[in-house]
Amino acid sequence: MQKELSEIFRLETAKMGGVLVSVSSVRVSPDLSIARVHLSIFPGDRAQELLANINASEKKIRYDLSQRVRYQLRKCPELTFFIDDSLDYIEHIDSLLHPEGKQGEEDK
Repeated sequence: MQKELSEIFRLETAKMGGVLVSVSSVRVSPDLSIARVHLSIFPGDRAQELLANINASEKKIRYDLSQRVRYQLRKCPELTFFIDDSLDYIEHIDSLLHPEGKQGEEDK
């Protein structure tokens, strides 16, 4: 499911130059009725705008996904999209742990 969603987003974002949407994880409920899709969006300053557009076109994305997995799944799950901010969180923790590393790089 993650691979197919990634391909759908790759095809859609190819039309919008300078935007990259990747699917970092998909968590599906045990009964396969709900899928939580975590997206990494670049550039980050447009993430909320793009997430709103993705949520608005959730039905089309779900239809495209159901066409791709129709022989593997009986029912396509409801999709909910979230921004994966784990990279931002890692950078924040890294900057807190190594504040002198940033200054040392600037001095060079």
